[in-house]
This record gives sequence, C-alpha cells and structure tokens, in this order.
Amino acid sequence: MPVKQLKYCVNNEWKTTTSGKYTQNMNPSTGEQIAQTPICAKDEVFEAVKAARAAYPLWSAQPVALRTQLIFRFRELVNQRFDELATLVATEMGKNLEESKGDIVKVIEACELSVGAPLELQGFSMMEATRSHDINLYRESVGVFLGVAPYNFPAMIPFGWFIPVCITSGNCMVLKAASMVPQSAMKLLEILIEAGLPKGVVNLVTCSRDELADLIAHPEVNGVSFVGSESVGKIVYGQAAAAGKRVQCLTEAKNHALVLEDAPLEWTARRVVNSAFGCAGQRCMALPVVVVQNSVADEFVKILKKLAQELVVGPAWLPSTQLGPLVSQAQQQSVEKWIEKGLSEGAELVLDGRGCKPKGYENGYFVGPTILDKVTPAMTVGDQEIFGPVVCVKRCQTFEEGLAIMNANPFANGSSIFTTSGYHSREFVHRTHGGMVGINVGIPVPLGFFPFSGHKRSFFGDLHCLGRDGLRFYTQVKTVTTKWISPEESQEAKVSTWEGTINREL
Repeated sequence: MPVKQLKYCVNNEWKTTTSGKYTQNMNPSTGEQIAQTPICAKDEVFEAVKAARAAYPLWSAQPVALRTQLIFRFRELVNQRFDELATLVATEMGKNLEESKGDIVKVIEACELSVGAPLELQGFSMMEATRSHDINLYRESVGVFLGVAPYNFPAMIPFGWFIPVCITSGNCMVLKAASMVPQSAMKLLEILIEAGLPKGVVNLVTCSRDELADLIAHPEVNGVSFVGSESVGKIVYGQAAAAGKRVQCLTEAKNHALVLEDAPLEWTARRVVNSAFGCAGQRCMALPVVVVQNSVADEFVKILKKLAQELVVGPAWLPSTQLGPLVSQAQQQSVEKWIEKGLSEGAELVLDGRGCKPKGYENGYFVGPTILDKVTPAMTVGDQEIFGPVVCVKRCQTFEEGLAIMNANPFANGSSIFTTSGYHSREFVHRTHGGMVGINVGIPVPLGFFPFSGHKRSFFGDLHCLGRDGLRFYTQVKTVTTKWISPEESQEAKVSTWEGTINREL
C-alpha cells in the first residue's frame, strides 16, 4: 500500500505543510506505515485560527435552524459512507470492526443531539419581573474554540463530542487531530465540507506540543475542549484558565466494578470481559479493575480466565476479530511494561497476553487479554491507567470494604456494581465517587443526550461535553432588562438607586 502524504485544512482548502516535518501514520494490525502526518508550523496553525475568526461573525449571525441543516446533511452523508468510515477507523486505530462501527454511530448520535439546538439554545423571559421592567435571557455563541482530540476515538471525539455541538451553537473551531490517527477526522471533514460547510468554520491541523501550546495561548481562541492524558490535561487546563478562556479537559480513568457474592457470576464475567478488553482497553470508560467479594472470587476469576481465553485476537478489519491491536508499538511496549510492573509488585498472573502474535500478523502491535489477580491497594498497577487489555482483580470481604477500595482511587470517570440487591445498588449510587455509574452495566456511558460526566482527576472544568452541559459550554448567557415608559412616567423626576433591580419599595 503506498504511503500517503497527508495535508492540513484551512478555509476548506487542503494544504501541504511548509515545515517539511512529518510523523508516521501506521497500520497497527500489520506494523506497516500507511501515511505521513504533517507537523504544521506555527504560522500554519495560526492561519487556521485566523480563518476561524474571520468566519465567525457571519456564521454566528446565521439562524440556528440554518446551522442545524448543515448537520442534517452531514449526518445523511455519514450514514451513506458508514462502512467506509468504520473500515478507516479500524485500519488506522486498530479497533475491531464492530467497535469501529460504534465510533461512527456515536458521530451520528451527536449530530442528532445537535439538531435539537433550536430547542436547547432557547433562553427564557419574565414580563413584569420587577415593576414595569421585563427581563430576557439569551444564549449566544462564544467565538473560536480549539478542539484537541486523542487517538482512541478518532471519529467520535472530534466529530461527536466537539464539532457538531460547537458549530450548531454558532461557534467556529480549529481541530487539532491526533497525529497517530488523523485520517478518520480528515475524511469526516471532507464529508462536512461536501455537506456545505462554509469556509473557515472548521479547520484541521496536526502539530507538536509546541504549536499546541501556541494555539492554547492565542488571543483569538476563546475556549478549549481537550481529551487526553491527565498530565497534559492539567497543563492545558491551567494554561487556558489562566488566560481567561473557558475550558473542559476530559482525562484519564481507572474505573472499578464491585462484584458482590449475589451476582450471577458468568453473566457478570461476560460483561467484565467485554468492558475490560473491548477496544483493547484503550478507552477511558474501560473496566480495568474488578473488586470481587472473597466468597466468590476464586470462582469468578476462573470463569473470567476461561472467557478471556476464548476471545479471537486478530487484525482489526476482519469481522471475526474480537480483540484488535494496540494503536502503536510504543503503546504495546508500555502495556507489557505495566504487566511486568504488576508482577514485580506481587500481583498473581492468571492470564498472560505478552508475546501475542496472530498468524500472518506477527508485526502487529498485539497484546492478548491479561488478568492479574490479588492486586492490593499498594500496587500502582491497580491505580494507574494502563490503557491496554489488562484487568486487575482486587478482593474484598464486604460491600463496605469494596466501596472504600474503589473510592480510594484518584480517578472517577465511571464505576459499576454487579448485584441483585436493591439496597446495595442504591447505596452504591449514592456513595460511589464515579461520575457515570452502572448497575449491572459494565460500561455506564450514557447516550449523548446526557453529559459525559467524569469526576475527580478524570475531569478538569465546570461543564462536561455532550448533553445540555455541552450546549452550555459552547454558549454564553446575556440578560436584557427592558423598561417601556408611558407619557406619564416620562415626567417623573425621581430615579431610585435600585431602579429595576429589586421588586419592593424601600
């Protein structure tokens, strides 16, 4: 397969970088290079900001119904090219085909949220809020946003979490696509342009952290949406907030599930396998830790191992593949080092995924399903994000002990409980630190009509992405107080210090 030299996009025009610098875009199933990703120069990323700023006045002045019509057309084109897009995600990122299809479905779901903007962006009003004064509240666009996307969801995050909500709200965006997996976002932008995107409303660049820092600091960038590691997210949040920009940073996770002795064990184990090993563990809502009540722990681990061993590991695009490769050789090596770290800390190796080499794809970046048992709170392997197909089993005596183990983790994206007890389910919902909670659900991600609501060190900001939070993040409120005066009132000489702002006589 020939190696393509990719381009960046400003004002709907695809351009070759003048920096002369590129990174490799690999096929993780084969280990072969499939493209070169540009490292845009500083003046090129600033060019994207300039284009967005120039497009903003006209775009924000468009009636919201016209903005949503663009998303209607885009959604239809995405549906028409669904299989092509899913195959592209699988090829460059390594998710199996079913998971890649879900990545595209989430783009469509976000479009369906965004076309409801005419209802959600409505303000409210009150006549005679105070004597002879009316008050109206409006929601307005903010300006130019920077979207910083990670590699693990190359379609869903940039064209689901970011762009549809941002632009239907009347803003413009500069998207910094993930350099390892840029082609999915590039193809989706091509489709959005085909749907009628005005020049400058969405621009796409790929760059290094130096240019990213310049983008965050740019005075014409009003807000930042970031998804990625906690270490980078904290820096982005600090830089953007210090500059007075609105910012949301969705970062890492180490989601835990509590398995009580009354849970149906095989039924539960199937959901843990799906949650832990889906997307090869490369998602912030993966389930890398299960806290199991001691009375059933040995039996549960036995079932878990059996089911994990049945998973078909192979190239991402084959329909039979259940577990695809990791995104890069560096990530493969990182995950294998984490397995070694867990063993050195004293974890018990139940299933070893190192050295996994599917026949015919020996150069791919594979790690097979891995299970580490008897992981204790003192082990970093059970508390830090591995981002790979590794599940850690922690043990507890009681519900209270299990909940305490879970809540001790610094991350709180999601948490789940598996039980048939209504009492323990209700207590869990009330007391877990997780922002997205599952009752007998391994991946408690709500539909896009609700916010993606991580807590603690999994999120930095005030308003989450998607749902009403997303629409509020991309808009600002304006209140207007109005007084219409009668001929008699125009003769009044006295003006109260609190005119129109209180509703009682002083």
